[in-house]
Amino acid sequence: MIYTKVYIDSFGYELAPNVVTSSDIENRLEPLYKALHFQKGQLEAITGICERRLWDPGYPMYEGAIKAGQKALDASGISPESIGMLVYGGVCRDHLEPATACAVSNGLALGHLAQVFDLSNACLGILNGMVLVANAIELGQIKAGLVVSCESARQIIDITIDRLLETKDMELFKKTIATLTGGSGAVAVLLTDESVSDNGHLLLGGAARSATEHHKLCWWGPDTGIPATRPHVMETDSTGILRHGVSLGIETFNVLKETLLWPDDMPDKIICHQVGATHQNTILESIGVPKEKDFTTFRYLGNIGTVSLPITAAIASEREFINKNDMVGFLGIGSGLNCLMIGVKW
Repeated sequence: MIYTKVYIDSFGYELAPNVVTSSDIENRLEPLYKALHFQKGQLEAITGICERRLWDPGYPMYEGAIKAGQKALDASGISPESIGMLVYGGVCRDHLEPATACAVSNGLALGHLAQVFDLSNACLGILNGMVLVANAIELGQIKAGLVVSCESARQIIDITIDRLLETKDMELFKKTIATLTGGSGAVAVLLTDESVSDNGHLLLGGAARSATEHHKLCWWGPDTGIPATRPHVMETDSTGILRHGVSLGIETFNVLKETLLWPDDMPDKIICHQVGATHQNTILESIGVPKEKDFTTFRYLGNIGTVSLPITAAIASEREFINKNDMVGFLGIGSGLNCLMIGVKW
């Protein structure tokens, strides 16, 4: 995919207020650690994650998305009535229906002409939403679109800790350690046509690949049946996800570079989905990108699902890690397995 007139005009994000350290989680898991003869410090040592943030109990997803969306609108100067499409891309949603995007649209006072809907694709929801908005802008259907998400890890972390304390089972710990890395936050990405963007970042294009034969490696339930047909749990084959995800990532990254005609020394900077230290080291080594080109937030924010990549890009820009005219790669992967990578000229 190639774009010629689509810009990332602004970002907005909201950090959850409650800081929870890996030590805090291990203190709650003390009976499990004693039963399995674990030493404290294992969670941070394995994942590289020191802390994550959580919303207050019962916090609605639409509220975080509205706050992030308003910040993106304020940063751009684009009027709410100019937004032709609003996509809510989070895994976490407030209801089966209506779309969480409806509450966000109402909260932002968007015009009645905007297309408003949810999109769900594991951790790729925001990137998928950006592609949909970019396609509509490139085709001349809209001038501006907003992609938002809010994710919450509080409930699934609490449920996982309860399961681990009940079973004290090593195999369950292996399947759920990735769950304990989850964090919470909200983000918004505003994309515009070149005619209405003054200081935006040019969206160059992207590449997508899938390996859906691995769709059982990570799942988070229950399903949407009424009543649900299985309990609310999350389990991950971390080794399988890493092995097959890296293979898919290499393929997609090579296609991205070919599509954008990037030479061997590009991109100048990258922003990856934030999983943890092992994933970062493995993927960078596999695609031949030095660590100094990568900006991370996982150590202090954990894995915030769809929010992770764009919030990391926003923070990297604020801290001037990314500079004007840098060629930047957004490298996204989600369970399924699906991979989507986007190139941006900053």
